[in-house]
Amino acid sequence: MSPLMPAAAANVFVVDHPVIQTKLTELRDHATEPRKFRALLNEIGSLMVYEVTRDWPTMARKVDTPIETMEGRVLARKVTLVPILRAGLGMSDGVLRMLPEARLGHLGVYRDEKTLEPVSYYQKLPPDIAQTEVLLIDPMLATGGSGSAAISFLKKAGVTNMRFVCLVAAPEGIAALHAQHPEVPIYCAAIDRQLNELGYILPGLGDAGDRIFGT
Repeated sequence: MSPLMPAAAANVFVVDHPVIQTKLTELRDHATEPRKFRALLNEIGSLMVYEVTRDWPTMARKVDTPIETMEGRVLARKVTLVPILRAGLGMSDGVLRMLPEARLGHLGVYRDEKTLEPVSYYQKLPPDIAQTEVLLIDPMLATGGSGSAAISFLKKAGVTNMRFVCLVAAPEGIAALHAQHPEVPIYCAAIDRQLNELGYILPGLGDAGDRIFGT
């Protein structure tokens, strides 16, 4: 995992592992059908967990091995995954595979196709979410509007420890999200070239939600 330079891209991390990049290339292919697309999305989500959580705090816990008692390490805080509906659901299963004890919250935010502005329509979060590590999940960071709106909602719920996890990010989306929330780290598998006039990422991988659900 390498931090981007120069400083304008501070707090953005590209998880550039060769296996992830291979799977991302398959994911981008327009010929990849929904079943394979969903599988690849979950596999990449699982693989990204290792880097996204690398510096999470741990605490000591004694455990009895078959031979003797020792002091191991466990995560210090509970974990909450918050996929942004609907596309975020397609990535959350892979993250849950690595963090099976995590709880799930949900935020429904969609982008108005005319204004490109985010519209919120559903929120359901664990009551103690403020005391947990939070991963906000959305495969695409395009204009940054939905991600920024979701982060604002989580902050209102008291969340202070959160990370935004996506597959592909546009420079415009990174800039927009960090203009409002510069302290929230962004983890992605790739930063693409730009947005087109419709707010889609170029080269991107199309509409992730449509490809996940075959719509």
